[in-house]
Amino acid sequence: MLAGRLRPAAPVIDTLRLRLRPYRLADFAAFADYFASERSRFTDGPVSRGRAFDLFAAGAGRWPLMGYGAWAIEICDSGQGAGLISLNPPLTLTEPELGWILWSGSEGHGYAAEAAKAALNFVWNELGWPTLLSGIHGGNTRSLRLAARLGATEDTTVHLATEPETRFFRFHPHDAKLDLAMAAQKD
Repeated sequence: MLAGRLRPAAPVIDTLRLRLRPYRLADFAAFADYFASERSRFTDGPVSRGRAFDLFAAGAGRWPLMGYGAWAIEICDSGQGAGLISLNPPLTLTEPELGWILWSGSEGHGYAAEAAKAALNFVWNELGWPTLLSGIHGGNTRSLRLAARLGATEDTTVHLATEPETRFFRFHPHDAKLDLAMAAQKD
């Protein structure tokens, strides 16, 4: 399993409009609301509040155990949460996965793309991974379009028997459409 330098929590990464930061307990309400809603159907939801807390804690807890995990996405101008971006462990795959979720009202502003670019920059420059996957449900057209805009290519060699509707997209550092100057990491 790929690992990074172990950290007590997610590093803070600022972009032009966003801050990727460690989870705070106050972030859980929006997280639980998302996972209780039908909007979570493409991300293994809906789930109970207890299961949502397990997922929330796992995203934060991976940093000290594996050197990567999840960030809360915060809008710099308002301090309001917009969603999350996550580097997920390869529990059913052979390599980690990049995932993103936006809270209700945060779609359509380019936040997922901006946060994903910052996370990919972290993967290439801090973790040194050669590639990264994203598993996206075939019905999640917004995420499918985002993966393409970010320069990912569909990898038809990756399949999960338990999730036949999931399509996999591969990111490479040399072909990702990233503005690497936009993200400044703060440790």
